[in-house]
Amino acid sequence: MHLKKHTDYALRVLMLAGSKEDNTLTSIKEIADTYSISIEHVRKVVFQLNKLGFIQTSRGRNGGLKLAQDPHEINIGKVVRLMENDFVILECFNRETNQCILSPACKLKHALNKALLAFFQVLDAYTLADVIENQADLKSLMDFS
Repeated sequence: MHLKKHTDYALRVLMLAGSKEDNTLTSIKEIADTYSISIEHVRKVVFQLNKLGFIQTSRGRNGGLKLAQDPHEINIGKVVRLMENDFVILECFNRETNQCILSPACKLKHALNKALLAFFQVLDAYTLADVIENQADLKSLMDFS
């Protein structure tokens, strides 16, 4: 399974915002510069994270973004589910377009479905607070304090 860059960037935005002292504002430019990602990509991710209620944004000269929730309340599994638009691992996972002749008797799709459920079970056990608990190391790598 492969998560989209959009999801990867969303998790990184949340990690950077969650690592800011006292939930201070950060800018799209700071995020883009920190991770060497285009400003347009970051802008799209920030728009979606704001729409989903994970971050708050403010416009203007002193604008920026910050977490809208406590890091302990932001579940990683939920973020991934909301940022990804589908989890069609194989053709047979999509009933509308499935053309595989093995589908009626296939055990592989059941094994892969169990694996997908296990993947989310692990992610559901983590919050943003869990993945940023080593803030000193993260801040050093992101080059801010």
